Amino acid sequence: MNPTAKQALACMRVCQMLSNFHQDIHLFRFDADTGNVFILAGADDDLQVVVPPNGEWYFL
Repeated sequence: MNPTAKQALACMRVCQMLSNFHQDIHLFRFDADTGNVFILAGADDDLQVVVPPNGEWYFL
């Protein structure tokens, strides 16, 4: 399984927003079992973002 086009664009937008707010991105992982992308960011790893295949990202 590969990321969808909507998912890839959403990941780019999320990473750009994190970068604009000077947040470090510590982990960026695609889980082939669930099809989700997980992004761990922030000074204390306090920002957790999930991007499902439909591209509608959300915070955990």
